[in-house]
Amino acid sequence: MLTKRIIACMDVRDGQVVKGVQFQQLRHAGDPGELARRYNVEGIDEVVVLDITATLESRQALARTINAVARQIFLPLTVGGGIRSEDDAAAAVDAGADKVSLNTAALNNPELITTLAGRYGSQAVIVAIDAKRRGDGFAVYVRSGTSDAARDAVEWAREAESRGAGEILLTSMDRDGTRSGFDCEMTAAVANAVNIPVIASGGAGGLDHFAEVFTRGHADAALAASIFHYADTSVSELKRFLRERQIPVRL
Repeated sequence: MLTKRIIACMDVRDGQVVKGVQFQQLRHAGDPGELARRYNVEGIDEVVVLDITATLESRQALARTINAVARQIFLPLTVGGGIRSEDDAAAAVDAGADKVSLNTAALNNPELITTLAGRYGSQAVIVAIDAKRRGDGFAVYVRSGTSDAARDAVEWAREAESRGAGEILLTSMDRDGTRSGFDCEMTAAVANAVNIPVIASGGAGGLDHFAEVFTRGHADAALAASIFHYADTSVSELKRFLRERQIPVRL
């Protein structure tokens, strides 16, 4: 079994980390640079910075925030939010990002996935999918979860892979911020449909939730925000818990 990754996500608005419930009711969660410094010490595997209002406000992800985080960590940094073009991606990489995450722009212009994969390599291109349950399927939403994309998450993940995406960041909007556990059924549906890593996001609230999404959800990585931001769970404690259950994680 391949090593599983634990990823900390920082949703950034106006230069500060925020966290909400189901993409709403945002509250302050800390300074990006300070949190990044703490995660680097605690042993997180990767950090994701998402400028959650960049797409809605038609602006690039804040280079200053990216740079502040990049200076504090010595591990992979993914940046998303407002990356709509090759130039936007280049600005994020120049500011310190190792990977870029595309969401709305990828659906509007799928060729952008292929272009960026050709320039930086597939390993540097993540396609983020925000989805809600709908009947027996999973509906994709865009523009920070405000607009129905009229696409199925499994179908879109397959297409993203075929166009050059190196990973899928799959967020359950139903579970986001609820701490009720990852949507393992949705995660497994996407993970079983593609041959690239799937990062599970939305709903982490306890140690068992991570073990469950790695086993029942077939996730390659699990991303969380609030339980790490507010120090409810330490990274070292989580990794120890997973190792005790024979789930391989990085030391």
